[in-house]
Amino acid sequence: MINHFDHIVITVSNIERSVDFYESVLFMTPITFGNGRRALKFGDQKINLQLLGQETRNKAGIGSADICLISDWTTEKVITHLTEKKVTIIEGPVEKSGANGIIISVYINDPDKNLIEISRYK
Repeated sequence: MINHFDHIVITVSNIERSVDFYESVLFMTPITFGNGRRALKFGDQKINLQLLGQETRNKAGIGSADICLISDWTTEKVITHLTEKKVTIIEGPVEKSGANGIIISVYINDPDKNLIEISRYK
């Protein structure tokens, strides 16, 4: 029945600050859609951004997301890039279980303390 994710939504305190982080650190492409909403596109997916209370049916709080992103970079290159961008690595590299096997992951926080796992399949 379900084939893949199309998009996810994360709740943030400042849309443009989040756009800047995801664009400059993770190289996602910012887009604007329907009524000025903001999102970040990568591959065939996107992350929609919303302010707390913007979508009344979504009860997620700021900083409640935990997202695993698969990179085509080596783990060493990811770590070097994050260090150059002055992004603190919370944990890693560590071995974890991904949807399709073993992944090597490093963990960071975005500006709202959402947990971002950057991984590569072993």
